[in-house]
Amino acid sequence: MEITKPASRPKNPRFSSGPCTKPPTWNLKRLEETALGRSHRSSIGKTKLKNAINKTKEILGIPDEFKVGIVPASDTGAFEMAMWNLLGKKPVEMLAWENFGNAWVSDAVNQLKIDASVQTANYGEIVNFNIVNFDNDVCFTWNGTTSGVMIGPAQTIPQDRKGLTLCDATSAAFAMELPWDLLDATTFSWQKCLGGEGGHGVIVLSPRAIQRLKTYKPSWPVPKIFRLTKGTELIEGIFSGETINTPSMLCVEDYLFSLDWAKSIGGLNGLINRSKSNAEIISEFVENTSWLDYLARDKGNRSHTSVCLSLLDARIENLEAFIKGVVTRLENEGVAFDIGSHREAPPGLRFWCGPTVEQSDLKSLMPWIKWAFNKELAEQNK
Repeated sequence: MEITKPASRPKNPRFSSGPCTKPPTWNLKRLEETALGRSHRSSIGKTKLKNAINKTKEILGIPDEFKVGIVPASDTGAFEMAMWNLLGKKPVEMLAWENFGNAWVSDAVNQLKIDASVQTANYGEIVNFNIVNFDNDVCFTWNGTTSGVMIGPAQTIPQDRKGLTLCDATSAAFAMELPWDLLDATTFSWQKCLGGEGGHGVIVLSPRAIQRLKTYKPSWPVPKIFRLTKGTELIEGIFSGETINTPSMLCVEDYLFSLDWAKSIGGLNGLINRSKSNAEIISEFVENTSWLDYLARDKGNRSHTSVCLSLLDARIENLEAFIKGVVTRLENEGVAFDIGSHREAPPGLRFWCGPTVEQSDLKSLMPWIKWAFNKELAEQNK
């Protein structure tokens, strides 16, 4: 029996979970050029960087007393900066339920040589927050990009904690509400929810984290690109547009474009609504497809940015090869790029549903998923 291709195609087939697709109105020609070829230390350079910081704080609703800085090496650099500067004064608890959380555990245990308490969960699950001692310093991801598992209502952080909370929020910021009063060092990058370019990170510090920085010096060396203090004083310039190293001013312009787009669609509420609406399209498809299910076990923890799915059909003989075939077919047809699961995650499909993705593209893609599945099944049974 002939398996007919769907009539409609996504206009934008980019569903990568990072770097993610650009905002729908993005055009390279619309980026301003005035800061290009200029020093980032010049007045115009520092003004652009300061504007990026201010607009970030405005859209995310970050309290005035918090500090926001643009730092090197994307979210990885930002989170390691937080770890290298803040950890070591108190006992440390590491929480991990996917690849990036596991990387932070490795940093703490193998690089910083901290005798940390480590709590992990399998892909699709989340750790038990009820047994976490928040009088210690606690490190975790808000949203597991490689597992599709996010912190939900059942996971609580006490207001009266004595330790610091270090949160990797790279696939949550600009698409989820973040409780700033419960987070002391929060990091993210430009290339996720706003579709920016890689290489630049953002660190957000609470007054409690700032106090730690001023009163504590780690026992290990802190590289220059991680240093947030000089003596007992915060390097204030980092939080006013004076970056530690040279940023790409083209990437800064690109980020400013995305921030302005975010404001134009209603700010954070508009971004969150777009992401949730995107995820709902996949949810409806999963409900009506017998061979698909979420990797995330608990509905309350299912991400609405990085949506990870499992293929459960008993007819599939070699799951990893089958999924690779499905992904390749869709890419060859030009209807979906980069939707295979992360290399460390169980074999499956992963769709980015962040706010820069258009609902119409996801709606057009769903019939193609069924087409590719049926084609691959037919090929397997030849």
